[in-house]
Formats: sequence, C-alpha cells, structure tokens
Amino acid sequence: MQYWYNIAKGQVETDEDRGPGEDVLGPYDTADEAAHALEIARRKTEEWDAEDRAWDQGGAAAAPAEE
Repeated sequence: MQYWYNIAKGQVETDEDRGPGEDVLGPYDTADEAAHALEIARRKTEEWDAEDRAWDQGGAAAAPAEE
C-alpha cells in the first residue's frame, strides 16, 4: 500500500481515499513518512538549491564548450 500527504487537507491518505493529484505529495512507503512529507520536501528542496548554487559557482565552467 502507498501513502500520500494531502496538502489541502493536511492529512495522510491511502490509495483508496487519495485526493486529486495536485493536492497530494507522494507516494510514500509508510504513513509516518507521508506525515512528514512537508519536512522531507523542504529538506530535499534545500539540498537541490545548494547543488544548484554549487553548479552555478563552478560546475558550469567545468563543462566542455559546445561547438
């Protein structure tokens, strides 16, 4: 079974009672993991933002130039 976090309702849902796709985050393997979906999304966004900043500061210069 998969679990989802419904951001419109602020609750964990299963495949059987899941709301519209634009309202849910997931799928997650456990209800507990789905309950922490906003924290997980924030952490991943911060990690991706840091990777983007690092790439912007030097990663792009290391890429070979296109001809």
